[in-house]
Amino acid sequence: MGHRAGQHTEVRQGGENDVPELVRLRTLLFETLGGDFFNPSSADDDWRDTLAAVLKEQLTSDAVRILVVDGGNGLAACGIGTIEQRLPGPHLRNGRIGHVIGVVTDPTYRRHGHSRAIMRGLLDWFREREVARVDLYASSDGEPLYRALGFVDHPDPSLCWRP
Repeated sequence: MGHRAGQHTEVRQGGENDVPELVRLRTLLFETLGGDFFNPSSADDDWRDTLAAVLKEQLTSDAVRILVVDGGNGLAACGIGTIEQRLPGPHLRNGRIGHVIGVVTDPTYRRHGHSRAIMRGLLDWFREREVARVDLYASSDGEPLYRALGFVDHPDPSLCWRP
């Protein structure tokens, strides 16, 4: 049940057999982003096991969509969408916010339209679920794609706190 999104790109929903490759691609994403925020010096490899367990749980969630593109020996690309229910307001009519998390393509398969195809699949999924807004954090490499798909600067400043 794949989504034909491009000339040669077949997007499908990820499954339990894809979990090791999803962990590999997410690791690649963090390595690519670099810096102490994404690769803190205090981090160990336990997070990968936790990630694998959470991915297995999330595969059956109605609030999560994991899309993948197959490569020769593993996955060429993946992207994850989540939906969070917040309180509705005038700026968020139904309170549903989508988040795009970790769209990443293996370097061997870049510039083939895989990320664009995954994003189109995720955006269709968000529309079907009447999500009021979709947020994402863009790398400098990914920003042109997201802007071409209609993403704009967020009006709220983003802050975070780590206990």
